[in-house]
Amino acid sequence: MAVLFHQLRYRQFKSFYLSYAVRFLRAEFPGLPSYHRCVELMPRCVVPLSALFAQLKGRCTGITIVDSSPLAVCDNLRIARHRVFIKVAARGKSSTGWFYGFKLHVAINHHGELLSIKLTPGNVDDRKPVAFLCRGLFGKVYADKGYVARWLVDLLRARQLELITKVRKNMKPVQHAPFDQALLKRRSLIETVFDELKNLCQVEHTRHRSHANFIVNLMSGIVAYCFMPNKPRLPVISSAPVCP
Repeated sequence: MAVLFHQLRYRQFKSFYLSYAVRFLRAEFPGLPSYHRCVELMPRCVVPLSALFAQLKGRCTGITIVDSSPLAVCDNLRIARHRVFIKVAARGKSSTGWFYGFKLHVAINHHGELLSIKLTPGNVDDRKPVAFLCRGLFGKVYADKGYVARWLVDLLRARQLELITKVRKNMKPVQHAPFDQALLKRRSLIETVFDELKNLCQVEHTRHRSHANFIVNLMSGIVAYCFMPNKPRLPVISSAPVCP
């Protein structure tokens, strides 16, 4: 039910439940509870949704793109009055400005499939969750300039992974192979994935009333994305690394 809400592109769960689920899903759910009881039961979906994501996530192809995106939980003008995520969320800054909430860290392959995800407060350095995101992966990891760090390069190299990034203006130029240069130019694929997660699957909104329902909304949106048949992807790459 929670996943279907995102797949049908409804904006409010109450509207979806009362106008669609109650009217058209009685045969599939004969014991359908009232709307308020359904909301009370929603937190029980967290573990099943997490297990479902583990089954639906993509497979490593040797090409991994990592990045993060802010998940604001309130407008900036209401930060001082916000209470739901007090002492849990944090102020952070992204390429679009300051926000209050969390960061969704994601690793994808070149088919646009999610490989791993991690949620952190908004003030966490983007480089810290990379070790978690890249567990069990192989090949090359592509990221933006915000992931430049010698310790991260060494950490991934110890796992037989190669980190490929552009350099900052105050750094010496690095000559990448033509294949890696082409991949860095198409790294924006992950921004398209974030756009679909936020605008189609609605993993971000500022109307949450509890921590549990925030996680349910996030995981159900991510699972809905995994079910999407036409994900953004890069063209077929014949020179991609292969599993050793």
